[in-house]
Amino acid sequence: MKKVLVFAPHPDDEIIGAGGMIIRSISEGNEVYIAIVTKGCPPLFSEIGVEKVRNETRTCHASLGITKTYFLDFPAVMLEQQQRYEINQKILDVVKEVSPDEAYIPHIGDMQKDHQIVAESCMVALRPKYSFSPSQIYAYETLSETGWNIPNIQNEFIPNVFVDISEYLEQKCQAMKYYASQLADFPAARSIEAIEALAKYRGALMNMKAAEAYMLIRSII
Repeated sequence: MKKVLVFAPHPDDEIIGAGGMIIRSISEGNEVYIAIVTKGCPPLFSEIGVEKVRNETRTCHASLGITKTYFLDFPAVMLEQQQRYEINQKILDVVKEVSPDEAYIPHIGDMQKDHQIVAESCMVALRPKYSFSPSQIYAYETLSETGWNIPNIQNEFIPNVFVDISEYLEQKCQAMKYYASQLADFPAARSIEAIEALAKYRGALMNMKAAEAYMLIRSII
């Protein structure tokens, strides 16, 4: 049995980027923990809207059998205004409590600044000097963020790990439907059709019906 820890800058990033892996991992008898780093705050987000998303998260995670969900409650789209040591510490506290075998973080080249900051803080908390540090760290891609930044080598998502989710794509899409407030109609990036299209494309690259792509950041064997 493995412990898998997924960090999501915002609610639904964990499903878009790693939902298939999460469902597959749970089906294989592993424990999955998810940390949602930010929360919408007034005046940018209404309290009613924020509570709706929070309830969507709880319902989604309960349906999947997530072992524990952590809400770190940093202000969404305002992470660059936070003290970095505070973000690092809260993420470190989660890593220490879970002591994961695998960790999944957003791609550092994503357009959204929250994603970049979460990736950087995760790497601080996941340093191999800690006894509770995971032996495997992966970065996932997030439709509507990955690939939308100014194109350069540093921002490019170059996957080298592919997880076969052929049997789990439908469940991933059903999980995403719990986040009704975040979904839009195709061709919006955050649509069920786009999620299916990316999974089929990544799968076709590896002769699978559907897959999720990851960048291996660290593997200690």
